[in-house]
Amino acid sequence: MNILIACEMSGIVRDAFIERGHDAVSCDIIPSEKPGPHITGDVLNWLDDGWDFMIAFPPCTYLAISGARWWRDRPQEQIDAINFFMALVTAPIDKICIENPVGRMSTVYRKPDQYIQPWEHGHGETKKTGLWLKNLPLLNPSNIVEGRDPRIHYMQPGKDRSKNRSRSYVGIGTAMANQWG
Repeated sequence: MNILIACEMSGIVRDAFIERGHDAVSCDIIPSEKPGPHITGDVLNWLDDGWDFMIAFPPCTYLAISGARWWRDRPQEQIDAINFFMALVTAPIDKICIENPVGRMSTVYRKPDQYIQPWEHGHGETKKTGLWLKNLPLLNPSNIVEGRDPRIHYMQPGKDRSKNRSRSYVGIGTAMANQWG
């Protein structure tokens, strides 16, 4: 399968699919943190390249409910974020998963097909995340563990905070590759 992992700089989900024999490429506006097939640039330029499957992690800065207090002051940024999300979800690709935290897209577009948590996939943390699915089954819990630490929610400010908050969980990437690959 030819798989596009959109808006992923970590290479975590990409590598999980490659380990299972798929041709997977990550794409982000910043370079990948790990060596491997990666496109540095705007993913919208590559949506028509004949992918079988796309998993996308669009930026949530202007979509996540955790930032709602700033929405009023950034209306154009939110419109741009919504349009970007919609371009991904309506891409001409047979199988699509769009990941994003609880937020604006539940009312602007539709509710996600499911919510997942890191603790369902081997990480003792909380981060309720929605998955909007096209031609894919729900992602089943793969490794339920104890612990419900809201580490992401309480992450301290810093220059890499945004990057660290958006990094994919290995357990979730592995579950996606095992169940959908």
